[in-house]
Amino acid sequence: MESKGTLKDIARNWDTGKFLLTFEMDQDISEQLEGIRGKLLNIVAKQYRKKRSLDANSYYWQLLTKLAEASGISKNRAHNLMLRRYGQLEEMDGHLIYVVVPDDDKGADRSLEAETYHIKPTTEVKVAADGTQFRTYIMLRGSSTYNTSEMSKLIDGLISECRDLGIETLPPQEIQRMMQMYDQNCRKRGQDWLRDLWSVFTEDMDHCYFLAVHMWSGIYF
Repeated sequence: MESKGTLKDIARNWDTGKFLLTFEMDQDISEQLEGIRGKLLNIVAKQYRKKRSLDANSYYWQLLTKLAEASGISKNRAHNLMLRRYGQLEEMDGHLIYVVVPDDDKGADRSLEAETYHIKPTTEVKVAADGTQFRTYIMLRGSSTYNTSEMSKLIDGLISECRDLGIETLPPQEIQRMMQMYDQNCRKRGQDWLRDLWSVFTEDMDHCYFLAVHMWSGIYF
């Protein structure tokens, strides 16, 4: 357990020579105390220095690394497992994207260790003419494309799994702060995109007309 607080009182039992220290904590640590009450602890107290604030994406990868280490698996595998359980499906023109992968241990392992693409297995298995079995997978979106609600769902799922393994997570109010910042960044990216489009419009009317026509026809999206 790690938290911020102030040392409020120091007392000493002159019979035993032991010290009794009283700390006032800045955050609610009720849940963190449940598993350590009455146990022998290794206590470290040091002067507080403000840490650099994490953003939601950085925290996700930091926590994911801890989950991977605790589970004895690679970070890629842990990331793909989280995307399969709490991530979002990829779509193109309103349709899901399917791929087929050899239905064997090698195919399943490669899909879990993939770094540049993310897929989720279905129950559908097809048999080729030579008897080889192929399982159908659904393409998943990478987390870098997520909006605020989608990223919040992914992080909440990761936090739940970390807690099951006894991995310490940030307080809910800090998670809320990060998601508010994430939402602001998402809105800013949208505003930047509109600003760039307007810049194209003012600099090259012909190109902007070409871009708008193709966006409307669905070629760009």
